[in-house]
Amino acid sequence: MKHSQPPSELPQMARAVSVRRLFRHGDRAEQRTIAALWLLSLAASIGLGLASVIYKWSGLPVRLGGVELYITVYPPLVICLLWTLTCGWWWGAIPAYLATLTLALYGGMPLPWALLFSGANPLGFAVMGLGYRAISASRRLTSVGAMLLYVQLAFVGAIFSSSGALVWCYTNRIDSTALLPIWQGWWLGAFLQSVLLCAPVLALMWPHLERWQQQRPQLLVESSRDPRGSVLRWLGCVTIGVLVYGFVTLQLADNLLQAQAAAIPAGLARALEVARDTTWAFYWVFALIVVFIAVFGYHMFIHWQTLTNQLLADLRHANQRLYMLAGTDSLTGLHNRRVADERIAAEWLRAQRLGAQAALVMIDIDHFKQINDRHGHPVGDEAIRVLATAIRALSREVDCACRYGGEEFVIILPQADAEGAYYFAERLRSRVAAAPVASEHGVFHFTVSVGIALVNPADPGHEAWIERSDHALYRAKRDGRNRVVAAAA
Repeated sequence: MKHSQPPSELPQMARAVSVRRLFRHGDRAEQRTIAALWLLSLAASIGLGLASVIYKWSGLPVRLGGVELYITVYPPLVICLLWTLTCGWWWGAIPAYLATLTLALYGGMPLPWALLFSGANPLGFAVMGLGYRAISASRRLTSVGAMLLYVQLAFVGAIFSSSGALVWCYTNRIDSTALLPIWQGWWLGAFLQSVLLCAPVLALMWPHLERWQQQRPQLLVESSRDPRGSVLRWLGCVTIGVLVYGFVTLQLADNLLQAQAAAIPAGLARALEVARDTTWAFYWVFALIVVFIAVFGYHMFIHWQTLTNQLLADLRHANQRLYMLAGTDSLTGLHNRRVADERIAAEWLRAQRLGAQAALVMIDIDHFKQINDRHGHPVGDEAIRVLATAIRALSREVDCACRYGGEEFVIILPQADAEGAYYFAERLRSRVAAAPVASEHGVFHFTVSVGIALVNPADPGHEAWIERSDHALYRAKRDGRNRVVAAAA
């Protein structure tokens, strides 16, 4: 006999929508709605991307607290990032790539460089998606923790996407001293749009999307089974992003300083040179600290994951044990009545659906009250165990034997016809009659009465099946006990 296993899968926080599964398992309304929204987003991204070049929304100066900052406004980023975070990387990467490719070719960028340049925003999206995959955090931005994580991911993603600014400046022969506004405008604009525009929309959309994903799991991509690899790649991206950001920022500032060195008094130039050397020394120390934190964080994650996996394995084992105990009779080790009712109902439905055969065998110990009165309840319990041992010895792997209550047992025999069920019941009756039971008054034997009922398509429900086997058992008792009676077909 095999116990049913409780479900052990843990719920996944977020999974991408599979295009193949959408058009294979989705309904027409879903397919048309998602396809129309995506094509509309693609057209809007290309149009708004061209507008950002035509109307020169790049590197706009903004003064904040007495400091001049540069911001680039690029609306396609918001549209494509929402697709990436809600449906998956490819959904946002393709329109982002095509929008950037269009504006690059419109701006006169050579095709090879345009193909490279267009991957900047998809690269930033990939870093954000990798972060969510590594951490398995919810995208429901209604808590402080979820929002802080999103802000950090948005910053690192913006840094990676700003690599496109270097390609843009190189292909357009922009002087290195003018690179800072373009590069800073790119990453700062991307970061601010991700936080101030994309985050509120995501916070409103995600509860509805999460509910839809839970209702339509067949449309989603299988979850990742390599959390260690995801964490390692994510830590590598964060480390590289922080180091590159610091290096480029200092290098661009250094270029500006050298370009204006001739106009600076000698004393001030010397002080700026000391500050420059000190800043670079601090940067390299900072770089070592960042690398150390990344390596240490990865090892901490591995340690945490090992402990968590062990705890989950122990919890799963304990749950399975509790599940088995909840459905097991403590005296005999067989299934209890709760499992019996569930399995009888399930077997009846299976037989009705497939037209299969099945038999229900009901067993009762003869004169069990006299056994208890004469030999005591411990000996009565031993008689019950002897019967359970005989049942277990004769049952097949597919059979389900249960203690139905007191001295009464039921056995479900799938794929059993009348002859097979009767043969099984007679073997069981004979085996029990020959089994000795020890007591203080000496060894004694006991007998059982057995009723059999085959599954009947005319039964209105499984309760009728039980009732017919119970009537057959009653006839066996009435006709003299120690016998097998089959219910009429």
